[in-house]
Amino acid sequence: MILLQAFLNSVKLPNKQAIFKLNRIGMDITLLYMSILVLLVSIPSLAERLTATDGASADMQLILLLVYFFIFYYLPLITMVFLLISLVAYIGTGISRLMKRKIRFPILWKMSAYTTTIPFVLYTVIALIFKVDVMYLWLFLISSLFFIIKIITVYPRRKIRK
Repeated sequence: MILLQAFLNSVKLPNKQAIFKLNRIGMDITLLYMSILVLLVSIPSLAERLTATDGASADMQLILLLVYFFIFYYLPLITMVFLLISLVAYIGTGISRLMKRKIRFPILWKMSAYTTTIPFVLYTVIALIFKVDVMYLWLFLISSLFFIIKIITVYPRRKIRK
């Protein structure tokens, strides 16, 4: 149920209420949510490998193909996604300091993770219909940065101590 709430609120971003509802969700749920989202993104590639008629994947048994896919596609993809989310959150930390907003890296990481929902779902749907290069996922980095800037503006300014 909480994963469904996380999905529904992440679709509503950068709505102020959605931001604060997502902020209350624990980091463990966020990591599970991102793992499921990356699994969703990898479905088109898995389908492509399962339906291949030539090459190494056509000669493998189903179990070996799934293990191979998990080790050599899903794990590197999820590592890359987590590193990019960390990069976006780090950039967001710098932007929040420039804007003098009261928001920290863990919150920005969590919000960055949730901003990837719409781009990842769109990529999955389009990739199931058309042949799409994985490099198009880099374009979604720009949309995440845009959403992070919008989210940072929701948080209050830092009080200047005298």
